[in-house]
Amino acid sequence: MNEVDDVREPSDDADLEPARGPARIDRRTKDLVSRLKAGDVAVIHHEDLDRVAAETLIRARPAAVVNAAASISGRYPNLGPLLVCAAGIPLLDGVGEEFMAEVTDGTLIEVVGSEIRCDGRVIGKGRRQSIETLEAQIAAAKATMGAELEAFAENTLNYLRTEQHLLLDDPDVPEVRTRFEGRQVLVVARGPEYKDDLALLRRSGYLNELKPVSIAVDGGADALLDLGIRPDIIIGDFDSVSEKALRCGAELVVHGYRDGRAPGAARLEELGLDYLVYASEGTSEDIAMLLAFEEGAELIVAVGSHSSMVEFLEKGRPGMASTFLVRLKVGPILVDAKGVNRLYRQTTVRKADLAMVIGAAMLTFLVFVLVSEPLRLTLRIYWTSLTQ
Repeated sequence: MNEVDDVREPSDDADLEPARGPARIDRRTKDLVSRLKAGDVAVIHHEDLDRVAAETLIRARPAAVVNAAASISGRYPNLGPLLVCAAGIPLLDGVGEEFMAEVTDGTLIEVVGSEIRCDGRVIGKGRRQSIETLEAQIAAAKATMGAELEAFAENTLNYLRTEQHLLLDDPDVPEVRTRFEGRQVLVVARGPEYKDDLALLRRSGYLNELKPVSIAVDGGADALLDLGIRPDIIIGDFDSVSEKALRCGAELVVHGYRDGRAPGAARLEELGLDYLVYASEGTSEDIAMLLAFEEGAELIVAVGSHSSMVEFLEKGRPGMASTFLVRLKVGPILVDAKGVNRLYRQTTVRKADLAMVIGAAMLTFLVFVLVSEPLRLTLRIYWTSLTQ
């Protein structure tokens, strides 16, 4: 590793508490978190750190997060970096791509202010973020995101021209064993607050009472298993789902593309698992909804679904424009999990509660019979007439 010139400019972060730990390095944040442990220093290359990635980092409780790229580029107001700082995790970004090539995984490093040190030597520098600096960057991004919205709108129009078959034609849906006709379907993606929404659905009684068909999009399968629910179908590229989930007995549907690519197939073949391929453009979340719609679902309840403009931009995929087309097609039967939680909690009587009400009524009637001599006499006469 090359030593960086150890000449520091005065800064407000000089008095910040140092953070130290072994470096854990990966260019893909979602791959890193699977091996990141509490007390490690997460070294990532993630421009415009999105909310879902930030939440997974926070759950791992690293000593610090070092980002080779800009956590907020200014293209749009992403909130991921703010969540990291609000969780009390030091965030240093813009350290440069060369730092990732020079530092070795497992090397004990220390984040001191805006510097990264190893054995007392300065080996990298970046920008130490705080809630105040991030709020200023987010405000600036909000004021200048017009160009990003224009590019997104242009991409959407191009997608409408080339992929209008999603609306007009019957898609070539794989023949799955799971039956959808007349049933409600739960589609679980790893989006904002997806675990919280799942927990609310369970507490409301919706999952236990209606027992919807469950389609997990990649890592959404692990969230379902954490609640003790086996997904009926797992669909996606299979790059963020555990082997345990893949072997849970769910039907596996690989998200393929019209040019013949099916990125998730190689992993399943290595594991010796059977799978189907659903070839369609767009995101795995989109084709999960299309599968439920085409198979006759009565209602689609979306967990972790991307619905706001910032969430679309955070995904950073041109194919996100397909989401608009899919929403147009499945819209009449699509609801968000948050809405279901509110409505179901207010309007649905659970079987256990109903049984308690009936039991209380029967107990009241029995007590009334025991203390009422006229009613006991009437019941005896009625019983005698039935047995004669």
